[in-house]
Amino acid sequence: MDITLLKTFLEVAATGSFVSASERLYVTQSAVSLRIQRLEDTLGKPLFFRSKAGAELTPAGREFERYALSMIRVWEEARQQIAIPEGFTRSLTIGAQYSLWPRLGFRWIDVLRRDMPDLNIRAELGMPDRLTRFLVEGIMQVGLVYNPNLRPGLSAQKIFDEELVMVASWPDPTLDIGRDYVFVDWGSEFVGAHAIALPELTNPGLTMSLGAMAAEFVINRRAAAYLPARYIKKYLDSGQLHLVPDAPRFPYPAWAVWRDDMEEVLRGEATKALITVAKAAAQDGDAVIAALEDISEEEIEILGEEE
Repeated sequence: MDITLLKTFLEVAATGSFVSASERLYVTQSAVSLRIQRLEDTLGKPLFFRSKAGAELTPAGREFERYALSMIRVWEEARQQIAIPEGFTRSLTIGAQYSLWPRLGFRWIDVLRRDMPDLNIRAELGMPDRLTRFLVEGIMQVGLVYNPNLRPGLSAQKIFDEELVMVASWPDPTLDIGRDYVFVDWGSEFVGAHAIALPELTNPGLTMSLGAMAAEFVINRRAAAYLPARYIKKYLDSGQLHLVPDAPRFPYPAWAVWRDDMEEVLRGEATKALITVAKAAAQDGDAVIAALEDISEEEIEILGEEE
């Protein structure tokens, strides 16, 4: 069985759309259609009901989905096991969004290498959709994300509450930022809460969907933006960024998404290491919030919190 056909089938099943699947797989819609047709011809059964609204699994498709997941998992396990270097007996692939690697993902790897010297580790970077696909396909065993997209065979564990805070690249900033403000899109909940609390800054003329990567832009220009407290602590300590007094904060939970079929002992050890690192990361964020409270004249509001 062609693994590419199975992966395409699962992507169409997950998105309910040949168009969306083609975008996520970076191939044309006709290529997706051809792959599904080849799979249906091989199985002798239609796998999707096709309509203008999208694609829905047939009874045969729903039955085949669990087999497709199992076949991909076995394939990925075999591929990773064969690739384990000499001197290592176990393997773990970790994925994370860009914002969660510094001060969390990298430190997690440090603890894993210290506590499990026999563990071969691979690290992946991506947006939630890509990381979810890797988890479903068995390429990854665990992913660190802000907005978990759960699929069958996956479970989410809350790691800590990230805090988004407003920072500026110049000393003694105020909320009167104007055109120096950069709107970083942290998702629909943030956008809605931001529009209510800070309507004058909701459409500043520059929007970035880059997560914490926007920090590099802000630091090197006269600019201000909402960024993760944990991530930017080092820039606050070095004087490259400065907290904006009285600016509301926004809680933004970070999650670990695990494959349910991950080997139990390895998951337990990896979880223990992650919790240890997460506590330290949370303390970094808490220190930033405490500093914000110290320089603010009023109690810090929480974006989106109902009064």
